[in-house]
Amino acid sequence: MKRVILLAVLFVVGTTAFAQLPKFNLGLKAGMNIAKLKSDFTAEENRLGYQGGLWARIGAAGFYIQPEAYLGSKGGQFSFSDDNESVIGTAKVKFTNFDIPILFGTKIGSNKLNAHFMAGPVISFVVNDNTTFAGMIPDKEDFQNYKDQTWGGQVGAGVDLGNLSFDLRYETGLSDIHKSSGRDTKQNLWHISLGYKLF
Repeated sequence: MKRVILLAVLFVVGTTAFAQLPKFNLGLKAGMNIAKLKSDFTAEENRLGYQGGLWARIGAAGFYIQPEAYLGSKGGQFSFSDDNESVIGTAKVKFTNFDIPILFGTKIGSNKLNAHFMAGPVISFVVNDNTTFAGMIPDKEDFQNYKDQTWGGQVGAGVDLGNLSFDLRYETGLSDIHKSSGRDTKQNLWHISLGYKLF
């Protein structure tokens, strides 16, 4: 009887210890962005973009760290008005960025079926930028003087179903995209993505 109790205790302790070991997942992801450049000097419009890359998840006891690396497009459209509030020109801005978010999260459920929640910083490196103008735009050269990298923050939620992972996130810019101190323009966007766990 004592041996049975001892084996039962060892089984429970061993199972609990194993459950606390860090779990590691690696996967691919792809999705779309609905982006807007928030500014204090013009009216803005949303732009549709894409994203695609890799993600990893390392965690135990319901908590995890999720670093990611993906290529994506962001940007926005501005409308410039005169003193009578009549539109005199527009500027369409498109960035191709390499983004690296480091997210901290928790989940409710098992590794294969759960709801998860995450938040953390993201650094964006500008790979390419393109601006097209129409009409009268003041200070075009100064307007296009973009930084090579910016910081933002992401917060979101998702669901894991087997090897599939669905995420919805909001990203807000924490740093100005312009080198000029007089612009104060920040990137804001919604991410909708589908991930696939390789293991």
